[in-house]
Amino acid sequence: MKKLILTALTVLLTVCLFAGGRRDNKQNATDTASATSTTAVTAEPVTIRLGGLKGPTSMGMVKLLDDAEKGVTTNKYEFTMAGSADELTPRFLNGELDILAVPANLGAVLYNNSNGAVKMIAINTLGVIYICEKNGNTINSLADLKGRTIYATGKGSTPEFALRYLLAENGLDMDTDVTLEWKSEPTEVVALMSSKDTAVAMLPQPFVTVAGNQLADLRVALDLTKEWDSLNNGSQFITAGLIARKDFLEANPEAAVAFLKEYAASTAFANENIPEAAALVEKYNIVKAPIAQKAIPFCNIVCITGEEMKNSVSGYLEVLFNQKPAATGGKLPAADFYWSHE
Repeated sequence: MKKLILTALTVLLTVCLFAGGRRDNKQNATDTASATSTTAVTAEPVTIRLGGLKGPTSMGMVKLLDDAEKGVTTNKYEFTMAGSADELTPRFLNGELDILAVPANLGAVLYNNSNGAVKMIAINTLGVIYICEKNGNTINSLADLKGRTIYATGKGSTPEFALRYLLAENGLDMDTDVTLEWKSEPTEVVALMSSKDTAVAMLPQPFVTVAGNQLADLRVALDLTKEWDSLNNGSQFITAGLIARKDFLEANPEAAVAFLKEYAASTAFANENIPEAAALVEKYNIVKAPIAQKAIPFCNIVCITGEEMKNSVSGYLEVLFNQKPAATGGKLPAADFYWSHE
């Protein structure tokens, strides 16, 4: 009898210990899940420091920036806008900015001059450059520019190299057949045209629209995107792209992916909700809303990433390199210039 009671007590003790172990394990699992949940909730978002130019390269960002102010983006964003890329690239190379929206060929130049420390992550603007004429109807082809003075911005970047290429394809030498007067910002070109009876200018949107509002006798003579496409050279005319520092991407790959998703949504908003986007363009001091509303449909704002980006940009850079190697920094960038999360 005593042996039977002892056996029963032993079984009971074992069951209790087992049950207790299960409760402890369950509690430990609950504590771990709670800790994981707390970590996920309290994890600090990455602050991404963006830079862009005053024009289409920044117009696609405005919804992203507005959402960031409202605290509804994955990351936090700080934005610096400038009139020229020269104001942004030193800060970018010094690590003060993480992502820039700048002329596409500048990304290649910086990549080649920094031993690969710069990556292209997206195309954000296709062709937006136009030849405009004041008080006249004399320019109907690129050949008609022979002997003319052209006021322009973008020396050493996309506008200069694209115009040089297009003129050469139409039998003109930019150094001898036309005279270029370079200005630092499009607003200078618009002001200069206002003071002249006749003038020819190369301008990007939205400043074509700005000029048209100020000058009733302004005529858009040539769309350089159409001129490029007519050559059927297998490439696209790309105005600008998004470049990022390699060390930023390596340290924050998930934040970079989240940025591209939020940026793509921002560009879609700009193209699909033009009045609302125009109001945000004015909010961020790019141009006034009425100008933006007219210009956005002609700004070719996009977000092209991955293999499509690589194919388009590499084709475009090859055209520029073959025409003037300095346009891409003396050589074409290697395959690792193109960063993709896809």
